[in-house]
Amino acid sequence: MKRLFPFLLLLLIGYGATAQPVPRPKLVVGIVVDQMRWDYLYRYYDRYGNDGFKRMLNEGFSCENTFISHLPSYTAVGHTTVYTGSVPAIHGIAGNNWIEQATGKNMYCTEDPDVEPVGSNSKAGKMSPKNLWTTTIADELRLATNFQSKVIGVSLKDRASILPAGKNPTGAFWFDDASGKFITSTWYMKELPKWVQDFNAKDIPSKLITTPWTTLYPIHTYKQSTADDVKWEGKFQGETAPTFPHDLKKVYEKDKNVIRSTPYGNTLTLEFAKAAVEGNNLGGGTVTDFLTINCASTDYVGHKFGPNSIEVEDVYLRLDKDLGEFLKFLDRKVGKGNYLVFLTADHGAAHAINFMKENKLPADFLSTKNLLNKLNDLLKEQFGIEKLILSGSNYQVNFNYAKIKEHNADYEAIKKATIKFLKAAPDLQFVIDLENVGSEPVPEPIKQMAINGYNPKRGGPILMVPFPGWFESAYNSTGTTHGTWGPYDTHIPLLWYGWKIKPGKTNREVHMTDIAPTVAALLRIQMPSGNVGKVITEITHQ
Repeated sequence: MKRLFPFLLLLLIGYGATAQPVPRPKLVVGIVVDQMRWDYLYRYYDRYGNDGFKRMLNEGFSCENTFISHLPSYTAVGHTTVYTGSVPAIHGIAGNNWIEQATGKNMYCTEDPDVEPVGSNSKAGKMSPKNLWTTTIADELRLATNFQSKVIGVSLKDRASILPAGKNPTGAFWFDDASGKFITSTWYMKELPKWVQDFNAKDIPSKLITTPWTTLYPIHTYKQSTADDVKWEGKFQGETAPTFPHDLKKVYEKDKNVIRSTPYGNTLTLEFAKAAVEGNNLGGGTVTDFLTINCASTDYVGHKFGPNSIEVEDVYLRLDKDLGEFLKFLDRKVGKGNYLVFLTADHGAAHAINFMKENKLPADFLSTKNLLNKLNDLLKEQFGIEKLILSGSNYQVNFNYAKIKEHNADYEAIKKATIKFLKAAPDLQFVIDLENVGSEPVPEPIKQMAINGYNPKRGGPILMVPFPGWFESAYNSTGTTHGTWGPYDTHIPLLWYGWKIKPGKTNREVHMTDIAPTVAALLRIQMPSGNVGKVITEITHQ
């Protein structure tokens, strides 16, 4: 036995050294298609090719009833919720912008005066995840691998790159319109990596806009859209009508942002994502890497032209082709079956209001600015104080607490008068006192969405809920927007594809908050620090 013991000890040590690691994909790719309504998966299904959306639908798993469970349904909130598994009340990203309740100042979700731009001299680079209060699933992967995993965030939008990638990624990059280049900030690094410099040197944006935007297929085949020239569609600067072809080179002379509002913004983003994979050897190491991608042009096009436009149909048909090429790129680079992809949206969108009206469907514009101006006049009459309401951003009433304190005014009386006035407004279906939401006679899921979205440090205490189909009139008479509780804004796609994902679908209701914990379960790592979502067991039990 004395002779045998050292041999057994060496055998055990050798076994421990060669034990199999936890099975994980080489690369996780999260794709958020901005403003993608769930029904777009099927509205254009017959026109999609076999390599993009159809590949994910037919070879992957679709959660058909995935919903946002917070208000407002805006971009920054949606991206943050996808990757944190949390809600604004906890993760702190209460809107694209919000009013800091302690100071009354407007805050942009990723603004950070303490960082400097990298790759540009513009203010577009003074951004970071500083305002995010929790970790993301990408952060948790970094923690689980002792920071060996590489994490890269990619988007045209700063917020859609920064917030998903988390607090401590390898890098996050977004597009600077002024320079026509992808940039970052000193939160992440002091200079752009060589692969980013090389990509920027190709000047792809200027090449993409040299030819007019014409439809991918003959325009008469776009049967899912209304006529090309209708009154509810917006126009590019310098155009006399919202019609094809769109002369992008001419528009660019007046509007440097124009590439965002074309299909080519998505093309640019996915080309940059490929460069990120190549430049960082994502999926090529011994630990799992993570790439977050936001295709933002669908949002810009949707805002300008509305869901029923030929432009929106065309942007999805072109995105389908770009997505197919990207998946084939991953097949070659990482290997089919070695990567995990989920595809979802940050929010949906309402139909254009004048389109709805023309078809005798309920919808109208809500002017919160006019409403709150009248409210301020009323409060001045009752309490003798001017401008007690700062704003109605995020459909929330934000009080001027500094003036209330200065005049030693009765806050509860002011709030009571405000609620009484708003409840009499013809365009509001519900008015919710968020500080006493439990007693409000508001149906689910609206009440829970209001609770999830209320952050008392970053949001006003009264929520205005317009009727279904109504939305803020800042978009005048053209295009559309989002932000409300209705399914057109909150019913989103959720597709899973690749590593260990078997074909199938579920119609069980799941939520945006369930994405991050499901990724955590698949990777066998901890959920993000503010997670409230639940694992989608149809995915993990395959």
